[in-house]
Amino acid sequence: MSVYILVPVDSSNDMQAKIVSIAQMKTWAIIEFVDGKAKSVVFHEDRTQSGIEWIDFVVFDNKFENYLDFMNEGMMCLVKRNEETLEDVVSAFAFKELDEIGL
Repeated sequence: MSVYILVPVDSSNDMQAKIVSIAQMKTWAIIEFVDGKAKSVVFHEDRTQSGIEWIDFVVFDNKFENYLDFMNEGMMCLVKRNEETLEDVVSAFAFKELDEIGL
């Protein structure tokens, strides 16, 4: 079963794109995660135009991002620790090393 992870990034430089705050982002990365590994990554300027019906997680650069809209859409909101690139985020996600943001 696929899990989709949304991440604000600075470029569409595949797995080397750096996670940034929403205010600094250039595009959204959507990672398809299957069986503990990233199967694919696609980039969209408008996350609602991805064609993916359900995004499971969003990973933020910091815990001060405005996450309520994402929560209201049913996404689990996570925040990175020291991860910098999408590759780092995928590894941290696989090992449950991202922190949950919540009310």
